[in-house]
Amino acid sequence: MFVLPFIISFLLFFVYPIIQSFIMSFQDIVPGETKFVGFENYRKIWNNDFFKALYNNTRYTFWTLVLLIPVPMVLAVLLNWKGTIFRNLFKSVLFIPALTSVVVAGIIFQQIFGELAGSPMNTLIGWFGLPSQKWLQSSALGMLALVMLAVWRWTGVNVTYYLSALQTIPRELYEAAEIDGAGPVRKFLTITVPLLRPVTIYVLTISIYGGYAMFTESYILWGGTQSPQGIGLTIVGYLYTQGFEYFRLGVGAAVGVVLLLIVLLLNLIQLRLLGLFRRED
Repeated sequence: MFVLPFIISFLLFFVYPIIQSFIMSFQDIVPGETKFVGFENYRKIWNNDFFKALYNNTRYTFWTLVLLIPVPMVLAVLLNWKGTIFRNLFKSVLFIPALTSVVVAGIIFQQIFGELAGSPMNTLIGWFGLPSQKWLQSSALGMLALVMLAVWRWTGVNVTYYLSALQTIPRELYEAAEIDGAGPVRKFLTITVPLLRPVTIYVLTISIYGGYAMFTESYILWGGTQSPQGIGLTIVGYLYTQGFEYFRLGVGAAVGVVLLLIVLLLNLIQLRLLGLFRRED
């Protein structure tokens, strides 16, 4: 009886939409008419726009993984150290961005990376004698804005995950390592990092999903699904365009299915490589 509400919501809001999306991906859906078209919708998405979106999401996911795993891990270790002053203050400050609406954050970063000479980023680089940049008109600089937004919003969340995991590591291990002459770096590499592996796997899994499902940040930064030479195009943005702007619901469903399969495959690979499926001796 207590589990039933979860089971009902899971079936209604998760399982049913996935099954329905698979069915829709093989249909041509127009108002008042639905017909089966086989793999035609999948052939339609096999174009430059889709591969551009896939490339953008892959770049974005790669850089967020590079920054949002080691940086929060190190920050968590520093905040867990008793010698760090104002630890609770720093924990709160780091977590506050996660409570900010992604729309509000996107608008703020849109202004920060504005094209005018007086925008915050152009002012900052001007102090170093560098010329003003059109940040959201360049592929590399636009990706920099997206990644910085992600790092600003999610660093505190990942720090919280690692802080929770650090509480489960026995202090006796560190004391024994100190007796053997291990320094802070040696203890971090031989004790902390290996014992944080389960949390790292979890953070890696949700980061891969979040990277490929990213949409709102790009949509706000570029004011819609259109961006110069498609530098802000994402897979979900392409799905949105096909399904809700061109009213090709079947094509949009096919994009969603492909996105699901990509994320599932990547996570299965990383879970396999990191040893989650290995049997313990």
